[in-house]
Amino acid sequence: MSVSLDTLIDKAERHLPAEEGVWLFIIGDMIVFAVFFMVFTYYRSLDPQTFLESQAALNQNYGAFNTVLLLTSSWFIALALHAARKSALQVTLKLVAAAVCCGVGFVVVKYFEYGEKIQAGLVLTTNDFFMYYYVFTGVHLLHLLLGLALLIFLSFRIKAWAAAGACTEENLSLLEGGAAYWHMVDLLWIVLFPLIYLMK
Repeated sequence: MSVSLDTLIDKAERHLPAEEGVWLFIIGDMIVFAVFFMVFTYYRSLDPQTFLESQAALNQNYGAFNTVLLLTSSWFIALALHAARKSALQVTLKLVAAAVCCGVGFVVVKYFEYGEKIQAGLVLTTNDFFMYYYVFTGVHLLHLLLGLALLIFLSFRIKAWAAAGACTEENLSLLEGGAAYWHMVDLLWIVLFPLIYLMK
């Protein structure tokens, strides 16, 4: 069976966005979170009543609003990457800034959510549910803060690329890596939100 030269060239031009190392990190991180989720589900099955009663004390509006913020930020990042591929770097910069604003909004909402729980006496040591709630959402929040730092770093890089008047393949790969990480943060929350706030 023969393969045309055009097919071979097309396959050669296809590539995985960002560096391979970024994807190894993302896959490793998602495996760790998958283990977290399985542990939570297992211990929930041992004491469903406590978990349901504790879950009822959560404010689902906070979680839902943060879900909207992260989905919107991921959309902005996808648009930013598309703009960068067209060398529309000023547009790219504005879209990354919009994603950063959504991320900051997530942090602000989480601050009020944690504050509300702590004032009500619902802390890490209250029971197993709240231990997992604080640990899982706290680890996710740390990932989000790292992602925000990465997006802010990329904003400065994009300014430099715009000043140079071009976005090279290497620059684009860097932006793709940042976008992939940010989408991972979003995906983890999409799983975490129903698991912690909604699962009955």
